[in-house]
Amino acid sequence: MIEEFKKFIMRGNVLDMAVGIIIGAAFGKIVSSFVSDILMPPLGLLIGKIDFSNLFINLSGTPVATLAEAKAAGLPVIAYGSFLNAVIDFLIVSFAIFMLIKQVNRLMPAPPAPKAPHLCPYCKTEIPEGATRCPHCTSKLD
Repeated sequence: MIEEFKKFIMRGNVLDMAVGIIIGAAFGKIVSSFVSDILMPPLGLLIGKIDFSNLFINLSGTPVATLAEAKAAGLPVIAYGSFLNAVIDFLIVSFAIFMLIKQVNRLMPAPPAPKAPHLCPYCKTEIPEGATRCPHCTSKLD
């Protein structure tokens, strides 16, 4: 079983996937920092000095000034500002991946077009390349 596991782990696509996940997680942290630390403060300022990360709905009725106070008190809240930040993170990551894939596809050569199937001239059934007789109608092929 250990040998089988080693074979599984050492397959190229498993290693590629692991590298992709690790790089993706690091990229996600960079984008999250970009959104919360660079993008959202000016956007909040433009909208009226709003800190998106501090937007919440207090479900308890106990008055609190900030989300941090509500969480410290253990109050139930809907932190929709954090959700907005996560949505913006997702959109930026999605756009960045879209642009990356678009560039990679542009740089990679186009795959060759698939060969047209070889058809029997009599019954039009697909036949293997180099066949001397049609397997369907048994006609002799040229």
